[in-house]
Amino acid sequence: MVKRSRRGSQLARALGRVLGRTGRQGDTLTPTQRPTPARGTAYPGDFVGTPEITYAPIPGNDNVADPGEIVWTWVPYEEDHSQGKDRPVLVIGRDGPWLLALPLTSKDHDHDADQEARAGRLWTDVGTGTWDSHGRASEVRVDRIVRVNPDRVRREGAALDEPRFNKVADAVRRAN
Repeated sequence: MVKRSRRGSQLARALGRVLGRTGRQGDTLTPTQRPTPARGTAYPGDFVGTPEITYAPIPGNDNVADPGEIVWTWVPYEEDHSQGKDRPVLVIGRDGPWLLALPLTSKDHDHDADQEARAGRLWTDVGTGTWDSHGRASEVRVDRIVRVNPDRVRREGAALDEPRFNKVADAVRRAN
């Protein structure tokens, strides 16, 4: 058993507060909180169909994620909605109280596009943006539309420009 001194615990908490700050508008969770599914709100499952998609970002202006914005949130795994991970998503619309969003990744799927397509996963390149602190190019998954609790959006990342958003919207319509 490892014992921590009171001073060590205070130092660890202070360091966590300093290192955990994002400096971005829209934080609704404390930066050191581990992303988890929203309590008291059961995930209703991924959205099925083709949603109404309209470009309407107002980044940093209203603390509400709008279509066209890339934000960070907890995203459930497809195979088990009780588990998931924190990741960027592109907001594309709404479904009642839920935001509709597409998961992003910095992993390049161009080299395994055929394998991904056989598995039913379709990706569209969106390039780089301030949502990735390392400046890596990103891809958005257009065949999976996740519902996001607006209260669980951790921080605002950026707004995708309209031409790239329209390219994604067209790919979503073709995939769904």
